[in-house]
Amino acid sequence: MKFPLGFYSFGKNIGIKDTSLDFAVIYSENRCKAAAVFTRNNFPGAPIYVGRDHIKDGYLQAIVINSKNSNVATGEQGIKNSYAICTELGKSLGIPAEDILPSSTGVIGVPLPIEKILNACSTAKADLKLGNLEEVAEAIMTTDTRKKISYRTMTNQAGEGVMFGIAKGAGMIEPNMATMLSYILSDYLPESGDLQGILKRVVDVTYNCVTIDSDTSTSDTVVLMCSGVLGTIPDDVFESHLREIATDLSKLIARDGEGASKLIELTVSHGRDDSQVTKIGKSILNSPLVKTAIYGGDPNWGRFVMAIGKVFDEPIPYDSLEIQLGGISVKGADNDTKTKLAEYLKSNEEIKISVILNTGSFLKTFWSCDFTEGYIQENAYYTT
Repeated sequence: MKFPLGFYSFGKNIGIKDTSLDFAVIYSENRCKAAAVFTRNNFPGAPIYVGRDHIKDGYLQAIVINSKNSNVATGEQGIKNSYAICTELGKSLGIPAEDILPSSTGVIGVPLPIEKILNACSTAKADLKLGNLEEVAEAIMTTDTRKKISYRTMTNQAGEGVMFGIAKGAGMIEPNMATMLSYILSDYLPESGDLQGILKRVVDVTYNCVTIDSDTSTSDTVVLMCSGVLGTIPDDVFESHLREIATDLSKLIARDGEGASKLIELTVSHGRDDSQVTKIGKSILNSPLVKTAIYGGDPNWGRFVMAIGKVFDEPIPYDSLEIQLGGISVKGADNDTKTKLAEYLKSNEEIKISVILNTGSFLKTFWSCDFTEGYIQENAYYTT
């Protein structure tokens, strides 16, 4: 595993909820150009307010994250706590608090154990290790069952560099954005320096195309930090690598949906525009009837027709509509076709769905997972 140059990090347990890793810091020895995208939920977590404030000048040097508690619905005190965390960590690292972005993820409506976190911040510098980002990927997990990591190497005249991404997310997910935290670090800058524009374009076709359960979280954050120690690369190369990493992480999030047994990849093509394709794609993947049918291997193709048809402001001519599962056309399926569909659904852990609208030329891909008994069990007793 390769890490970007000059980045140090750690993950540790500080006893927020249990004995698993629950606190992490990422630090760059160089001040980085940075960009971020945050949740659009009307009740964002306290760290979102602070993060928006600290990213305004387009620079960051550190990220501090706790799991097991989201610091959401904690009022003015929650915001003060997030600022205090940045201040204390800044003292330990010898950098301005304004160059630190905070994140929290976990249960909503519970005050942070602030003294535990401030104590961890005060000794953070001694805990830092070069690279070590896989430890951070573990520390940010909540109901995730696995770490989510993706990276790419890049070469220019200055040498070989790395773009490295980690993420967490398993439930309360339908971006814009989801219970999703993702941090992407790079040795390079794009030639234009337009990190915010590039990040926004990439997020729109990756993270914002993931849905687990249609619930937009309060805490979602995607951060891009670029040290530029190896100079610049063309925008299209930089954006291509960023998109590949974000796609990898988006699929890992969808595959790790709470209780999930299958990854679903849906491509909606030949649509009129982004709005039409997105409405229909989300309608299909947010349908509990579709998701449970896929889990059970039930070739009930009428559920797909229902999910498309219920987008009442985007009527699609039925005669020209095409729907395929694993390349098998489902409209009007006879018994032999239904048998093939059931075999496909039951024997594959990655289900590919294609919906062809024939209303234009726009195409977009979305990711989700099936609904199982595990999702109910996870969320029915989440705090008990």
